[in-house]
Amino acid sequence: MATLTKDQAEDRTTVGHSARIEHVSKSFTGPAGRQLVLDDITLDVAPGEFVTLLGASGCGKSTLLNLVAGLDAPTAGTITTHGRPALMFQEHALFPWLTAGKNIELALRLRGVAKSERRTEAERLLELVRLGGSYGKRVHELSGGMRQRVALARAIAQDSQLLLMDEPFAALDAITRDVLHGELTRIWRETQLSVLFVTHNVREAVRLAERVVLLSSRPGRIAREWTVGIEHPRRIEDTAVAELSVEITEELRGEIRRHGQH
Repeated sequence: MATLTKDQAEDRTTVGHSARIEHVSKSFTGPAGRQLVLDDITLDVAPGEFVTLLGASGCGKSTLLNLVAGLDAPTAGTITTHGRPALMFQEHALFPWLTAGKNIELALRLRGVAKSERRTEAERLLELVRLGGSYGKRVHELSGGMRQRVALARAIAQDSQLLLMDEPFAALDAITRDVLHGELTRIWRETQLSVLFVTHNVREAVRLAERVVLLSSRPGRIAREWTVGIEHPRRIEDTAVAELSVEITEELRGEIRRHGQH
C-alpha cells in the first residue's frame, strides 16, 4: 500500500470521513457504581488525516480508540468508519513462534490474499518499514524498535484506510522513538492512511499530527483542538514544535488541576 492506484485515490477522495464519532459516551459499572468515562464525544477523522488524542492518564483515550476499533460498544452515540480499522498497540503483540514475515502473512491471509502472493507482499511491507531482509528473523532476534516496525507493517497489511495507534512508541528509548516518529510520518505520507494516534506525550502529538485533540480528565470530553500548521519533516526539537507544545501543555495542566479540584 505504499503507492495508491488511481482508482484507490479517487475512492478515498470521495469518502467524507475515515471515522465519524457522534455524541459518544461510555460508562462502566463496577464496585463503586456507574462511572462515566467518556461524555458526548463528537469527532471526525478525514481521509488521509493524522489526528492525535492527548490527555492525562485515565481520561479515556484508549477507551475511545477501542470503541472506534469495534472492540467495545459505546453506551450512547454512534461510531462509523470507512471499512474496518487496523489497530496497533503499545506492545507489539507479535507471535513469537512466527518469523517477522510470517507475522505479516497472517494478516494477509486473514484479508484473503492468495497464498502464492503473501511472501512477496510481506517482503514489500518489510521494505516499506525499512526492514528489508528481515523476513526470516524470529521475534527474539529483533530489537524493540524493529518489533514495532513489524507490527506497523502487519497493521498496514490489513489494507485499512484507518490506522488506530495506542501509544505504540511509549516503551521505546528516546532515540528509537525519534527515529520511528520520522518513519511513521514518511509511511503515513506515502500511503495516505488516516491515523488516530493516542499519546500522553505532548511533543510527540505535535511532531506527528495535523490536528491535536485534548481530552479533559474523567469524564473525557473534548476540551480543545489545535490545527498543527508546521511543515513536514518536523523534529522534536524544532522551535515551532516546542512553542506549540508549551501552549498545549499549559492547557493539559489546567485540565489536570480542574480534575484535582473535584
